Amino acid sequence: MKIRTITTGISLTSLKQQERIIQAAQFNQTAKDFLEQQGYKVQTNRIATNSWEEYLHDFSTAEIIGEIKVIDQFCQNLNVNFFSIGYASSPERIAIIPEIIKNSSIVYCSSRIGDSETGINFANVSESAKVIKRIAEETADGYGNFRFCAWANCKPGIPFFPVSYHEGEPAFAIGLECSDLVTKAFKNSNSLQTAEEKLKLAFEEELTKVEAIAQQISDKFGIKYSGIDSSLAPSLDRETSIAFAYEKLGFGKFGHQGTLTISAIITRILKSLSIKTCGYSGLMLPVCEDVGLAQRANEQTYNLTNLLLYSAVCGCGLDTVPIPGDVTIEKLEAILLDLATLAIKLDKPLSARLFPIPGKKAGEMTAFKSPYLVDCQIFKV
Repeated sequence: MKIRTITTGISLTSLKQQERIIQAAQFNQTAKDFLEQQGYKVQTNRIATNSWEEYLHDFSTAEIIGEIKVIDQFCQNLNVNFFSIGYASSPERIAIIPEIIKNSSIVYCSSRIGDSETGINFANVSESAKVIKRIAEETADGYGNFRFCAWANCKPGIPFFPVSYHEGEPAFAIGLECSDLVTKAFKNSNSLQTAEEKLKLAFEEELTKVEAIAQQISDKFGIKYSGIDSSLAPSLDRETSIAFAYEKLGFGKFGHQGTLTISAIITRILKSLSIKTCGYSGLMLPVCEDVGLAQRANEQTYNLTNLLLYSAVCGCGLDTVPIPGDVTIEKLEAILLDLATLAIKLDKPLSARLFPIPGKKAGEMTAFKSPYLVDCQIFKV
């Protein structure tokens, strides 16, 4: 098991408050060192702020882009791996996001398309669909969509990007990369009941250790600890693919009958842990971040509709899903509407990070040049 991220949240009233960002970056590095001294590998450190609408509300588009460029370089100089400026919640501000993405390297952001209190925001859904299309067309290979998602019903404090945003006093949360625990538990199980028992024990044992260290960090440095997002962020290691872990239970390939049940079992465990959890704390199925998921996508054992179905019982929604470059805005809008409907009906956090691939059609291969993604066939929509 690895620590995918230490994410520190801060609230800003201006991007000129660079001292707060410096303090967050210094804390992240200190926390990283502390965890590594205990034998854990920490992959990234991240900073998330409140919604950028709150501290750039009186700025013109040109002024916003200017501020973003400055803070992007500033954070790179601090060795911050990822910096989230939170979400936009109006069509006018959502429309600026392609320019933000094009003019930055480590800045992430999102759009809010609905929640359980107010329902679906149809105008935001429509604008978010346009943004996904524009980013795909205006960034190299459409890769800019790696740093943007649309979400419904997501609360502050999720440590995973691009959905991450913060509210209130400074706080930190931990996100894990722990699909290896699933592989080990399922490998030696002869029934679903045994698999569930073994996985629950493994998670309780390993995450209790991490929580104890996180609490020490909180006490020592006087910063609030929000919890662990127990979500199963996968790795690019074939041996710990979440898709291949499913298959050790003998129900066939990922996507075949039984996949929904296994997804529900894993999620039930992740949401019943005795530790302090935060964020999604559910099963993640990011297609282009898992070798096994990508391979089964190539074999067409599952599709976009299946992923939405699994989202009903598991994790974060539609993540790193490659789709044809000529997808229409109307089709993108329909996908976002389905996701928002599911999130609100089930009162759970869901997000969509979609990758229209310019010039490519369903069935063709992606050609990412990224250390974070694996190539796979483009989904039909």
